[in-house]
Amino acid sequence: MQIKLFTIPVGDSGAAQQEMNAFLKAHKIQEIEQKLINNDNGAWWCFCVRYLETAFTAASESKVKVDYRQILDEPTFQKFSNLRAIRKQVAAAEGLSAFIVFTDEELAELAKLEEITVKGMLGIKGIGEKKVERFAHYFIAKPEVDEAPGAVA
Repeated sequence: MQIKLFTIPVGDSGAAQQEMNAFLKAHKIQEIEQKLINNDNGAWWCFCVRYLETAFTAASESKVKVDYRQILDEPTFQKFSNLRAIRKQVAAAEGLSAFIVFTDEELAELAKLEEITVKGMLGIKGIGEKKVERFAHYFIAKPEVDEAPGAVA
């Protein structure tokens, strides 16, 4: 994994942003950390981009799209669909692209789990500690609480 740093002045004309966007489009990004720095000399956004050296190519973009309805059984596909809906909400709330949260392939593997746990998530290719730390709480089922405590079923 490689690291590249970008410093963009708050009053940037757009040139520094274009440079960073071009870099992001050309590389497989693993993680981005950002921080606003403000001192007597001005204010800047600092970005630390962790990426894989392998660049995206036209061949990688033209991969055949997987139809998960065909490769997952019906209950697993329903769980997959629910996970995709959660992912969409998480991505919107976090201001990220959905694939940054989890890819469809990662969601399909999550859907195959009987119960989604941190340990189970970490066992899936592509899901590491950072993703689990940041997103697991959205996907791990919370135990249901009885409406009336002490009620007998």
